[in-house]
Amino acid sequence: MTSTADVLLAGRLCRVGDLPAYAGPALARLPWLHRVLLENLLRRTAPDDPARAIVPDWLACGRSGAEIPFHPGRILMHDTTCGPALVDIAASRSALAEAGGDPTRLNPVLPVDVSSDHSVAVDVFARPDATARNMETELRRNAERYRFMKWATRALTNVTVHPPGTGIMHTINLERLATVVTTEVRDGVTWAVPDTLIGTDSHTPMINGIGVVAWGVGGLEAESVMFGMPVMMRVPEVVGVRLTGSLREGVLSTDLALRVTNLLRGIALSGRFVEFFGPGVSTLSAGDRAVIANMAPEYGSSSGYFPVDARTVAYLVATGRTPAHAAFVEAYARRTGLWFDPDARPVYDEVLELDLGTVAVALAGPRRPQDLLTPDRTRAALAPMRGGSVSPPTPEDPVPDACVAIAAITSCTNTSDPRLLLAAGLLARKARALGLRPKGWVKTSLAPGSPTAERYLRRSGLLDDLEALGFGIVGYGCTTCIGNSGALPQAVLDAAAARGVLPVAVLSGNRNFPGRVHPQLEAGFLASPPLVVAYALAGDVDRDILSGPVATAPDGRTVHLAELWPTGAEIDAAMAAATRASDYGPAYAEAEANRAWAALDAPTTPLYPWDPASTYIRRPPFAAVRGEDRLGTYEADPILVVGDDITTDHISPAGAVPQGSAAAAYLIARGEDPGDLNVFSARRGNWEAMVRGLFTNKTVRNLLSEGIPPGSTVFAPTGEILPLYGAAERYRAAGRSVVIVAGERYGMGSSRDWAAKGAALLGARAVLAAGFERIHRSNLVNMGILPLLLPGDRHPSALGLRPGDRVRVEAPAERLSPRAEIQVAILRGDGTAEAFAARAAVETGLEVAVLAAGGVIPRILRDALSRRGGPLP
Repeated sequence: MTSTADVLLAGRLCRVGDLPAYAGPALARLPWLHRVLLENLLRRTAPDDPARAIVPDWLACGRSGAEIPFHPGRILMHDTTCGPALVDIAASRSALAEAGGDPTRLNPVLPVDVSSDHSVAVDVFARPDATARNMETELRRNAERYRFMKWATRALTNVTVHPPGTGIMHTINLERLATVVTTEVRDGVTWAVPDTLIGTDSHTPMINGIGVVAWGVGGLEAESVMFGMPVMMRVPEVVGVRLTGSLREGVLSTDLALRVTNLLRGIALSGRFVEFFGPGVSTLSAGDRAVIANMAPEYGSSSGYFPVDARTVAYLVATGRTPAHAAFVEAYARRTGLWFDPDARPVYDEVLELDLGTVAVALAGPRRPQDLLTPDRTRAALAPMRGGSVSPPTPEDPVPDACVAIAAITSCTNTSDPRLLLAAGLLARKARALGLRPKGWVKTSLAPGSPTAERYLRRSGLLDDLEALGFGIVGYGCTTCIGNSGALPQAVLDAAAARGVLPVAVLSGNRNFPGRVHPQLEAGFLASPPLVVAYALAGDVDRDILSGPVATAPDGRTVHLAELWPTGAEIDAAMAAATRASDYGPAYAEAEANRAWAALDAPTTPLYPWDPASTYIRRPPFAAVRGEDRLGTYEADPILVVGDDITTDHISPAGAVPQGSAAAAYLIARGEDPGDLNVFSARRGNWEAMVRGLFTNKTVRNLLSEGIPPGSTVFAPTGEILPLYGAAERYRAAGRSVVIVAGERYGMGSSRDWAAKGAALLGARAVLAAGFERIHRSNLVNMGILPLLLPGDRHPSALGLRPGDRVRVEAPAERLSPRAEIQVAILRGDGTAEAFAARAAVETGLEVAVLAAGGVIPRILRDALSRRGGPLP
């Protein structure tokens, strides 16, 4: 079968992977995702490569359980995932040099783009100078980390850092970096190839909205790919979501994304991909699609893929790509069988149907993004979270129960689509004309994903309207969505302390886990940008905002949402008048010319000069040539037992370092300002600070015993209650192994590898869970920790583990294989035992090898030393 062809594409002679010739009629049976993976396989493997042996089965039935290598074209990171990854690389270079190797050989072999978007916080808001002041604070707080990142751009090849103010990584990718189709020169031949990537953020699939195959991985997996290892994967199962109809008037892409999240959380998606098909796809803009694709981790999938079509091509032109490139993309997609056909019905492992006409204005919350709500159900949703009676408001303390403490237009999810920001601006304009203002206790903010947003909002005049309601731009970054929401209004804190009111957040973000938005907020609702503005006007969520009054105008009449909500025609008119393709290049160029960033000095040495006094950058113990051997047969103490839905936010926090915490005490003892300890996400380069924050989220319960404070455990030999890191040190000194036991969906949420690094630093040899989220499972493997799936009748609530019980695991390296059965026994303190079989949540032979090496970093280092021709140390 012919697998390549030389063709003319929009006037450019290129070699392509000839999928139609290779696959024949079977190509139409494959999901478009599989077609891109097939192209990658054919282009990167020789005709006699064993990996190609799976292709006949794959083409025959659209699926295969075999392993394939995937070689992405580039890597995308943000500052708080690149930080620990670069610390790992710096430490690995030091370890390599100490072992007699050449540290300069440890360089990324792929382009790595790094955004600086996760560090800016909403300290100043509702002021004209908010952006400038927040950026000044960001540079001051994070100067050491940013200097370290600059060192990396000088010491390492292929690393580009986009400085603060350039926007959120996924928006930068969407508007600027992604090509959809690109070219590469190999052996003197120019190839046209699909743009593919992996990103160290779970929302990387946002780029699926314009037909780019990408997914999120942990920083550890990205490190392995940086240094030439492929992503080894089983041919993924693909769930098809067939869209029909079109969205009704007044319904926005946010509402659709929340509906899709709720729909897909009803099926098992871990490790599976999602692809959208059917005639309804053609009714959605590229912006609509990106919003839906962005929520892939919230619905539990690796992707939310929309194939390339005319909407993709139009988006490329609208965001400043050249018409010639757009024509090249279309010609390539049509020639290779990657162009979308709304009438096609590929073979999927499972198909769900969704009529877009049934989607309604919605919220999600108050604890999980998949919990879809109509706006009349907010009060009922909050009922389980409320305590005793709440004293009524008074003229001196007007803050009501269920008050909106934070109203934030934030995150890549909803600020990357201009229609959504313009809709918020139109609602603000109507509210302003009626004399409405947000309630005084509401913290308002607007943080777009792109500096281009300021240009089209200002051109339309809508930025003035948003600023008049307190929704001025506070910065270009993740801000509230990642937990960098700054301090709560004092009026809210006082009302919560004095009268027991329950404060909530309303945000246009993608996650609302307790404590995620702010450590003192357990309730949060996800909503579209215009709905965020409406709730700021209302001041509370104890109402049906669709049918009841939103606010009272100065003339005394009540105002309803229908009077404020923009029509589709109004949004379209604003889009036509405000947006310009010529804005994108200059907006980003201006943001890149960041003088404060340019003025930062940084080391120029190939080895990073570690500062023992640093509270941001410390050499981690796990970046070593010899990894800790965590496999084998052993008995272990359960150091932590938790229930369902423990997210990576619960495991390894990202928000502000709380006053009075163990992490705060550690930092203050080393000279940090007690009033400005920064956020945990900025401290990820310091393992000693991070380990003190593990599992300290106030909603985490250690089920080993009643009354254990978050972040603590019972040290079994003595019965003492100790901080987790203190107990871990005691267990290690006593030569005792430990494991972690968890419920369903363990590790859902952000891709942060620190959730796995933390488990490794606690000494965990295995994590036994009722279910794992995909990225966290991979991160555990890459730290050398064995993830074990408990059988259905062995949920932690059924195991009933208590201090003194031990867990026996039989997992010798020589008997481990993908999805192998692992014998486990619970050895009770009273001498009884209960045996059962768990399944190794290990998917590929490469993962087995990584576990045997003690983790991916030791494997990379040993490979680097082996390639020099010398013996392994």
